[in-house]
Amino acid sequence: MTNKINLAVVGCGGWGKNLIRNFFELGVLFSVCDENDKIAKKYSQKYNIKNLSFIETINHPDISGVVLAVPAQLHSPMAIKAINKGKHVFIEKPLSTNMEEAIMINNALKKNNTKLMVGHLLQFHPIFKKILRIVRAGEIGKLLYIKSSRLSLGKVRSKEDIVWSFAPHDVSMILSLVGEDPDIVSTNSISILKKGIADIANIHMQFKSGLKSDVSVSWFNANKEVKLEVYGSNGILIFDDTKTWNEKLAIHPYKVMYKNKEIEIEKSYLKYFQIPEEEPLKIECQHFINIQKYDIEPLTDIKEGMRVVSVLSAASKSYKDLT
Repeated sequence: MTNKINLAVVGCGGWGKNLIRNFFELGVLFSVCDENDKIAKKYSQKYNIKNLSFIETINHPDISGVVLAVPAQLHSPMAIKAINKGKHVFIEKPLSTNMEEAIMINNALKKNNTKLMVGHLLQFHPIFKKILRIVRAGEIGKLLYIKSSRLSLGKVRSKEDIVWSFAPHDVSMILSLVGEDPDIVSTNSISILKKGIADIANIHMQFKSGLKSDVSVSWFNANKEVKLEVYGSNGILIFDDTKTWNEKLAIHPYKVMYKNKEIEIEKSYLKYFQIPEEEPLKIECQHFINIQKYDIEPLTDIKEGMRVVSVLSAASKSYKDLT
């Protein structure tokens, strides 16, 4: 295999095209692959790169890494085939559709000298990185509660439900903030558009530390909402990803006052953080390159991916259908 970093993007659909663009701009895009040859040819011609089948991709001696932007049910079999051919793998979220598949991927990695990175994009977002630094520095006091919402109208999936499609990002962020796995996971879900496929879900997590967290996800919601709220003992961090860059992250300081056995909350004004603007996907793609270039461990490695899948699996098993 060549020492040069050459990447193949497998899957040229809605998200795949963004990965193709970024890896091309970073100078490492070698080829594309899609079961729809017409789409693959379009990007092959646009970027003047090779259009290969998946078998040709994983067998090509000049390709060092494979980027999988394919439906979730294909993640495990395609990742394992690529790993067994000695390729590094960037696999879009979720890592797999169940823990059994995740374990199979992990076993393949152990047998081969390759690395795997999961596409938990928010881990690379400059805003979330700032939140992590603030929380870990204790700047909002003791962590008490985390709430997230990822709601929109559309992008309905037929093979995976709303939990597996929308919640991986939120679960990934919450696990990083808390630093432990939940003891209790429970889920309420509603199926509206197709029987057996949840369109709306609320996931509740409780941790040994006493912290609690709620995740709301829906692709059947009138208004778009992408928000993470982190509650500390003296401040709340609000990450609203629908706002302009300079208003995406705010802190809402407050104090809890006890007067005559009554609880009062003394609020202060919102303060916005000014953080240099960068494209999170570009940062994520560069990280996959650096993994190979400098032989470093992925930020979102197989262990992190398996922790997220474990929570999603627990959420699925605990479904209380409110339909």
